[in-house]
Amino acid sequence: MLEDGKILIGKSTKPEYLDLTLANRHGLITGATGTGKTVSLQVLAEGFSNAGVPVFAADIKGDLSGVAAPGNSKDAFVKRAKDIGVDYVSDRFPVVFWDLFGEQGHRVRATVSEMGPLLLSRLLDLNDTQEGVLNIAFRIADEQGLLLMDLKDLRALLQLVAENAQTLTTTYGNVSKATIGTIQRQLLVLENQQGEEFLGEPALDIKDLMRKDRDGRGVINILAADKLMNNPRLYATFLLWLMSELFEELPEVGDLDQPKLVFFFDEAHLLFSDAPKVLVETVERVVRLIRSKGVGVYFITQNPVDVPESVLAQLGNRVQHALRAYTPREQKAVRVAAQTFRQNPAFDTEKAITELGVGEALVSTLEGKGSPSMVERTLIAPPMAQVGPISDAERQAIIAASVLRGKYEQTIDSDSAYEMLAKRAEKAATDAQAAEGGGSILDMLGGLFGTAGARKGSMTVTQRVTREVTRTVVNQTVGSLAAQIGKSLGGRQGSSIGRAIVRGTLGGLLRR
Repeated sequence: MLEDGKILIGKSTKPEYLDLTLANRHGLITGATGTGKTVSLQVLAEGFSNAGVPVFAADIKGDLSGVAAPGNSKDAFVKRAKDIGVDYVSDRFPVVFWDLFGEQGHRVRATVSEMGPLLLSRLLDLNDTQEGVLNIAFRIADEQGLLLMDLKDLRALLQLVAENAQTLTTTYGNVSKATIGTIQRQLLVLENQQGEEFLGEPALDIKDLMRKDRDGRGVINILAADKLMNNPRLYATFLLWLMSELFEELPEVGDLDQPKLVFFFDEAHLLFSDAPKVLVETVERVVRLIRSKGVGVYFITQNPVDVPESVLAQLGNRVQHALRAYTPREQKAVRVAAQTFRQNPAFDTEKAITELGVGEALVSTLEGKGSPSMVERTLIAPPMAQVGPISDAERQAIIAASVLRGKYEQTIDSDSAYEMLAKRAEKAATDAQAAEGGGSILDMLGGLFGTAGARKGSMTVTQRVTREVTRTVVNQTVGSLAAQIGKSLGGRQGSSIGRAIVRGTLGGLLRR
């Protein structure tokens, strides 16, 4: 609910609001399973939408999709609204559904270049040595003007790096074929988990997440994450990539009357689970600086201790649902959660966290010049849209009517590293065939390789890379010519003769 530049969260001894001018100072929603975190998220998302602020949220269980359908006026919600002092008015909100796999929403993709070596290393679970080699591969791609769009581009690049490992080691540092092989195996694992569905074109246009409907309400972008959660590393890496893209693409705007976009990160603990220090530092930096781009980031997780202290300190708006305290670890977590609030002398915060009922939460938001308000035990306002998932038919109808329909559904395979390397080699082979004289193919490549007949040891990296690509193309040509000769001669014996003839003719050209 929106009231005079503020979102009504609920009521304690007084109405509790989230001030839109301070909503870009980020927030945290925590609580045990089944205590009402998703409802609190939906209340905030509806409030932001009514204020004209677009929202992006991951939908882990499918429950958040109900925001696209009118509320069903449940007696419990009608009564809660009355207790808070507002009228329950059923409503629905503008929604765009997204899905990395293209099944429950518009497909979401990012290019390999956009992901970068750091996030790819996280996605592939690489160690420091392997990450270093991946950085070298990206450096080579930049120097050679090779565009990295999808996994086949990355595979082609890694193959060239492996074939030239000895030469590259003297320039960039140690590069071993064994390390390249490990990275290639991790790429195969990623493919088996359908990770290749995410890497490619057309890449997501950030502007499509920042739309409003004809009534001026912000669109709520919902990522279908139920299937995605089968690969938690892909889920966390994707959302971190999205935050990084927002940070890089959006201009500095300072503090606005309201955010330009609000980003809800559900199951936030997955982002930090076993994360290397450099990745945690990256998240901290993005969270700290992205508010000046007009973006608010809200983490949703079970326990505040799931979020590193350096990040937790950046989250000014807090909604704490009930926590259980049966084990020593849980009791410690409750104490930590209580200590993050500005204490209220009216009640024991630590005790209250364990006594909260469903629909209740401890709330503290930023006020005035950005100082946190005193924590209050709050009855959370009811959502005005449907609570719980919509049907598959309703979802598909919304997708079919979306203004983005057709923009992201079809994969684009543009000329990138894989195609560029193949064309270079093909052109080199064609030029060699057209050249006069009896020199070898490598002697006739002239302009591509520099001095004709250069020895292997004196070749530059570029010359070596092009030479290896040519080797691949010629080998493919050998196979093709062999097949044609074999077909003319007929039978399995003809095929063998054909291969022998072609090898005898062309084999010596590659033995340099």
